[in-house]
Amino acid sequence: MPKVQCFECGEEYSSDEIIYRCDKCNSLLEVTYSDEEIREKLDFDLLKTKELGVWKYRPFLPCDKRVSISEGATPLYEAPKLAEWVGIDELYIKHEGDNPTGSFKDRGMTVGVSKAMELGLDKVGCASTGNTSAALSIFGAKAGIGSVVLLPAGKVAMGKVAQALMHGAKVIAIKDNFDRALELVQEAANKLDIYLLNSINPFRLEGQKTIGFEAVEQLGWETPDRFVLPVGNAGNVTAIYKGMAEWERAGIIEKPPTMTGIQSEGSKPFVEAVKNNKDKITPEKDPETIATAIRIGNPINGPKALEAVYQTNGSAESVSDEEIIEAQKKLARLEGIGVEPASASSVAGLKKLIEQGRVDSDEKVVCVTTGHLLKDPQEIIDILEPPIEVKPNFEKIKEIID
Repeated sequence: MPKVQCFECGEEYSSDEIIYRCDKCNSLLEVTYSDEEIREKLDFDLLKTKELGVWKYRPFLPCDKRVSISEGATPLYEAPKLAEWVGIDELYIKHEGDNPTGSFKDRGMTVGVSKAMELGLDKVGCASTGNTSAALSIFGAKAGIGSVVLLPAGKVAMGKVAQALMHGAKVIAIKDNFDRALELVQEAANKLDIYLLNSINPFRLEGQKTIGFEAVEQLGWETPDRFVLPVGNAGNVTAIYKGMAEWERAGIIEKPPTMTGIQSEGSKPFVEAVKNNKDKITPEKDPETIATAIRIGNPINGPKALEAVYQTNGSAESVSDEEIIEAQKKLARLEGIGVEPASASSVAGLKKLIEQGRVDSDEKVVCVTTGHLLKDPQEIIDILEPPIEVKPNFEKIKEIID
């Protein structure tokens, strides 16, 4: 059985214990597997089948499947026209917006809610900038248990709020930012018997690492040179690196790819830490960006994500909202891939890094786009020209088309 271990001091805990931080030093926790466990469970015949999906990778997951809505199995698009615009020879887009609720969060929630069921709990909760709440609510509904969501009032795209409401979550909007919502939901989890499923929960990240597994498999079992990811709470950078390191130990790949994190200029505490070679993040107060999904001033998985970047000689960069919008349009109009603003930051960041000479044009790069275009339709209305209204007259229509 896998164990839960402190990321900082190495203190070990049972995987049956409900715990989110180390009792000894208050640091983050992570799920660990012994080499013997992996060898015992690893079935290369299963791994080599063409089927995709989170639960295909059971030897590297901490619990049995309990709650699933066919999450994972998202496309990996080769993007030659976008690559030309970015300035790179070989670019792939791993589009997590094609998950059932429209974001990568489904991967973590299938494992997290399954773990809640395994522990015998009947209520799950999270703080959210939107996508986490949508995933939590649908998996909670599927499991038949209660869901509680805390959101920063007025700061979450309504498409995401609608998902949480429709699937029966108790949605509470607080008049403060995400970081305060997270503090409050952690207090609620400790006092009200709610299983916390923000990415501070190490079991949730176990599902998210399958993004990397699938990408390698879809590339014909070749490891890309680099993953480029948006950074909000820094869970995906952490999770994908952890999964790749486990595959290295298992002999499936030679070494983990370079990890690169991208943030908005209005919310960039992770970038500042990397650029100053720090091992801890200095939180930002009142972050602001059009990319609401990564509008987070204190990334909970910052220490783990910093290790992922440093261990792979990776990097981090911030981009303006204007650069994000430009990349969002290029994804849609060059490759037909519709993403929410936070997702486009990975492509905008890669372009900037290439222009700076910090990424070589001959690298094989996978950019992860984390959420679907329809997650934030109001942003599209705000940045683009509205539909042209005319009287029902063919000549008028012809004039506009010409």
